[in-house]
Amino acid sequence: MNNNDMKVRKATLDDIELLIQLRIDYLLDESKVKSIDDIEKIKIDLRVYLNKWIPNNGFIAYIAENNNVVLSTAFLSIVERPPRKANSSYLVGTVYNVYTYPEYRKQGIASKVMNALLIEAKSLNVAYVDLLSTDAGLPLYNKLGFEIIKDYTSMRLKIV
Repeated sequence: MNNNDMKVRKATLDDIELLIQLRIDYLLDESKVKSIDDIEKIKIDLRVYLNKWIPNNGFIAYIAENNNVVLSTAFLSIVERPPRKANSSYLVGTVYNVYTYPEYRKQGIASKVMNALLIEAKSLNVAYVDLLSTDAGLPLYNKLGFEIIKDYTSMRLKIV
């Protein structure tokens, strides 16, 4: 592959079907979904979600392509957190669905996609960007400046 022909671009509403397919491909590759029924429900729910959040920058995705072939993507959801002191509400982003198709891995493509996503977050005045990483993703995220928060333990309570 010639990286000179590769472009990284921000997804738009016109990319909803592509973003849905990228999400499904990621979930299948990570063995997060197993049934056709789950996939179909995710597609429906994701279509609603993307139509709601793309227009107001609550959801941002970047896509790497080479000659109209998708190579990689990364998603970012942004929420406003309540103030901790006067006039201090702030935006926090959560990165997910960082995915490069297997045949294009280890070529620095995810790095370029993530850099574009982080530049966008900065331009929107996002104060912090969080993510959960697999072991395979740690070197990339460390290289980009992400740090493990030493004073906190990540916890989760499943409600539904």
